[in-house]
Amino acid sequence: MSTQTRNTPAPPPGPGGGGLEGPETGGLQKGLQRRHMNLIALGGVIGAGLFVGSGVVVRQTGPAAVLAFLAAGVLTVLIMRMLAEMTVARPALGSFYAHVRETLGARAGFAVGWLYWYFFVIVVAVEAVAGGRIVRLWLPGAPLWAVSLVLMALLTATNMVSARSFGEFEYWFSSVKVLAIVVFLFLGALYVLGLWPDAAGGFGHLTAHGGFAPEGVGAVLAAVVPCVGFFTGAEIVTIAAAESTEPERAVAAAIRSIVLRVVAFYVLSILLVVAVVPWTDDAVEVSPYAAVLERLGVPAAATVMNAVVLVAVLSCLNSALYTSSRMLFALTRGGDAPRGFTRLGRGGVPRRAILAGTSVGYASVVAAWISPDVVFQFLIDSYGAVALFVYLAIALAHLRMRRALERTAPERLTLRMWGFPWLSRLTVAAMTAVIGAMAFLPDSRAQFWLSLLTVAVVLGAYEVRRRRAG
Repeated sequence: MSTQTRNTPAPPPGPGGGGLEGPETGGLQKGLQRRHMNLIALGGVIGAGLFVGSGVVVRQTGPAAVLAFLAAGVLTVLIMRMLAEMTVARPALGSFYAHVRETLGARAGFAVGWLYWYFFVIVVAVEAVAGGRIVRLWLPGAPLWAVSLVLMALLTATNMVSARSFGEFEYWFSSVKVLAIVVFLFLGALYVLGLWPDAAGGFGHLTAHGGFAPEGVGAVLAAVVPCVGFFTGAEIVTIAAAESTEPERAVAAAIRSIVLRVVAFYVLSILLVVAVVPWTDDAVEVSPYAAVLERLGVPAAATVMNAVVLVAVLSCLNSALYTSSRMLFALTRGGDAPRGFTRLGRGGVPRRAILAGTSVGYASVVAAWISPDVVFQFLIDSYGAVALFVYLAIALAHLRMRRALERTAPERLTLRMWGFPWLSRLTVAAMTAVIGAMAFLPDSRAQFWLSLLTVAVVLGAYEVRRRRAG
């Protein structure tokens, strides 16, 4: 496929609602191979939240945090299965944005696309600031804002080259994360089995400090809310399908692989954390994995975990820049964003769309420097529940698309959602419950209402656009 110059607009979408064959990719080059896609899907659910944020959940819940992560993981897997079914049956540029637009209407599609874009441009800033703080552990004299901007600039540059460049960086970032988790599971298992030097072994810590669920069942259910947020990112692989050499096979294989790996990487690693270190230990809240390595006597455990967390942060930053640009590009193809963002640079990447997300990220980093407790905190709270709103829309879109496909093109249903329609409906109800719980839980109430405000602003923008078009 020929590349587009910076001043050449991408070709118009082809028939069929923007499939992934031929010109319907919008001129994006197919530079992502199956190995990239597998690691993009896997890396998407292994972020800094697992290595750091999970400790907060353990401290608030106790050993029963394992159940909260298991419930959140199952819910995420079900959503991803729905999305995979739609992506394989009706591959489309923009993935779920196109699916929601087709099944739930233009207003819903506009809202989902822009909410998802907003979510990831704020993630760009959050991860850049987090990465800057880690780097400053080794370079304490460097200004936080400067380090954050340098990290963002470096990964923006890699995204500007080509989709393959993004894929290679994400492949190696994700490989490091996966290797770190595998090594952690191996070392933790040795300790629990009593095979580690001076290890007591066993699972006594699961019940020795107030019981398995010392804070009660309510705390476990409440913990599901933040845990679902930790899994956000697995859906990126369906957006990357537009630039994959084997979109349907790659997506199907990647989503299938998530099921067992989510259980292994999240649930088993959290189980080992609470088995090796008492959940009441203050070190668990700061960095649960570092606390385990310290208990095992691993040399320079804190430094090792800081390095792993930095890789996880850079991976999330890299993915956020890619995802925000491709969603904005897809929005232009649906007529929901300015056409100028359809223009592609050398290498077949939407450079203007990349720079748009980067610019918002730069502004947010500056806000973190000037007003960290007001403006930046507002931005963080205003996107906290946005991904969950998008997940709910994906589930609703699946219910409608599945019925339509069964009537018109049943042969396209080569990858099916389990237990349809009852399991799909149960998933919708569970996701609705998780979102509703955010409105009442003290730790997430601000995020819920400010995220709802974000939804209202986006819907208001749609009405303005519609009236102008009318």
